[in-house]
Amino acid sequence: MANSTNLDAFDIQILRELRTDGRISLQELSERIGLSPTPVARRLRHLEDRGVITGYCALIDEVALGYEVSVFVSVQLDKQVDITLDQFENAIQAFPEVVDCWLMTGNRDYLLRVATTGLAAFETFLTGKLTKVPGVANIESSIPLRRVKSGVARTP
Repeated sequence: MANSTNLDAFDIQILRELRTDGRISLQELSERIGLSPTPVARRLRHLEDRGVITGYCALIDEVALGYEVSVFVSVQLDKQVDITLDQFENAIQAFPEVVDCWLMTGNRDYLLRVATTGLAAFETFLTGKLTKVPGVANIESSIPLRRVKSGVARTP
């Protein structure tokens, strides 16, 4: 795994440009950072091979698709043993409502971001799916009022 000390100024510029526009052409990228297309392509391939760039995707407006409600859900399991963690993580993979899932330190084991069409749909997810996952002992939900800052990834 690379850290920012292994990246030079051109690599950092490449990452920043791609974070802003993942569909930028190689020609445009090379013009913006001041290198010809061949070395830019080589640097891109190197960043991908090192695992710094892990993929490319479209940013999707969930509200435009009807998923108007995001809820942050903290989950505490009854036991923090491998089999319980594995069961929970496998169950979460099957739930399209769960956009993000993080294993946490502290008094909660997982933090989820759940996107649904509304509070009724969230309630259906909560009572029909999440509470039925083996090992779930406690759930706490928080509804965000508005997003203050949004980012895809931090770059140097």
